[in-house]
Amino acid sequence: MKPMEPGRPISEKEDIERNKTSAVLAYILFFLPVLTAKDSRFAMYHANQGLLLLLTAMAFNIILGLIPVIGWLLMPIANLAVLALAVLGMVKAARGERRPLPVVGSFTLIPSPE
Repeated sequence: MKPMEPGRPISEKEDIERNKTSAVLAYILFFLPVLTAKDSRFAMYHANQGLLLLLTAMAFNIILGLIPVIGWLLMPIANLAVLALAVLGMVKAARGERRPLPVVGSFTLIPSPE
């Protein structure tokens, strides 16, 4: 990988290629791109998606954990759905795509750099 020339703007394609690994790992550790690629629109987009997925999983587990029997039976199904969304997000990041996850992906909590 060649170093970036100072003062030269990075293209979207270069951004994706340089930060693809951070974007994929954002679905496991959403804050990783915040620490390693905070100037990357691509990585920060996937960090946002990873954070939304984490918050969704937490909400499912808290709410369903409070509902006796039925909630406890639905919790594994909800967790499998979150896992499926995480895998889908990782695949999209690995392909270099910036498409939102179904259901939860339309919100923005971590802004992308301009």
